[in-house]
Amino acid sequence: MNWLKQQVANVTGTQEPIYGPSAIQSVAKQAQATPYTELQPEDLKWAAMESTCIETQVFYLMADSGHIGMVQVIYSNVAGIHTTCQFNTKIFYPNKNGKTPTPLWCSDALDNQGFDDRKLSFYADGCAVTLDDSATTYTVKSAINESSIVNLTVSRTSPGFQVGTNGKSFFGTDPQHPWGTMRHAFWPRCHVEGNIIIKEDGAIDFKGRGLFIHALQGMKPHHAAAKWKFADFQSERYSAIMMEFTTPPSYGSTVVNVGGIVKDGEIIYAGVTNTAEHTEVKEDRETEWPEPKAVKFNWRGKTKGGEDVSAELAGGLGERLDKVDVMAKVPGFVKTLVGGLVGTKPYIYQYSPQQKLALKIKIGDEEKVEEGLLFSEATFIC
Repeated sequence: MNWLKQQVANVTGTQEPIYGPSAIQSVAKQAQATPYTELQPEDLKWAAMESTCIETQVFYLMADSGHIGMVQVIYSNVAGIHTTCQFNTKIFYPNKNGKTPTPLWCSDALDNQGFDDRKLSFYADGCAVTLDDSATTYTVKSAINESSIVNLTVSRTSPGFQVGTNGKSFFGTDPQHPWGTMRHAFWPRCHVEGNIIIKEDGAIDFKGRGLFIHALQGMKPHHAAAKWKFADFQSERYSAIMMEFTTPPSYGSTVVNVGGIVKDGEIIYAGVTNTAEHTEVKEDRETEWPEPKAVKFNWRGKTKGGEDVSAELAGGLGERLDKVDVMAKVPGFVKTLVGGLVGTKPYIYQYSPQQKLALKIKIGDEEKVEEGLLFSEATFIC
């Protein structure tokens, strides 16, 4: 009967019943025995589910020029009835005269989408995201929108990872037959080459650092998570990333946090023993959400060799880069997935502090402090 209730909620978009925390099998359970596994080529395959899902490959870009960007492919299936794909581009411009310029946002529906035989590369009319034979470099090209023509290569400089054995949390009252999944796989530290040609500004050189995430929500997004916290920190020697979601009350408001710290050629730590905290908030009068003003991210675990690792990144967020009204910005298919639930008002708050924050990291008895660039998001859904 719980399965039937969930399927009704999945199709109609209505709120799910209260199943309780036992109805989510967090990836943290896997991590008790296997904190993380390094990604192999097969771990980068598109699932392309034939049931309700949103699957994305997203590349976060931090250019040497000061621009911050994001390019993303979204694959969505609504109840196994209709599949839609979208290509998104967003560019945040460097601060000018103390003011944050309006970011560029382009979102375009894709036609005739498909995959290579191994489902490692994605294609559509005017768009391709391809993985090379060595499984170390993605090439992202899009000419579907003349306002943002994308030509980028993103090469990992450290191993990729997923938490646990497969990176998945499962949703459902029967652990042997889950009705939903959540998965994240990361290339935390990448070298980026190439540009995005903007109709008004010409070519923007995005040479710099990057982060790649392959994510799968195998259920309606507002059924899986009520809020998200995200950190992408890049410095000369280190990359520190964190993704945390909190389930709706249907699953006991359970917190699931995955993250890691790497340097060129090496994963220092990856796992679930991390915390993300908004240490200062202010109510947004328009949305009534607690907009973060300061954050603190902590990582704690062990290296592969068994040394203790701890790290902290904390400070003020400064002026936000953008506030995204998801229902106003996202394509229609996502509205279909999220729609129907009274009280759902998803907003994303995006930040990159102008004053560089410092990562304080301790490995064994050695302590280091290094400044770098943080891109952070706080998402509130329901």
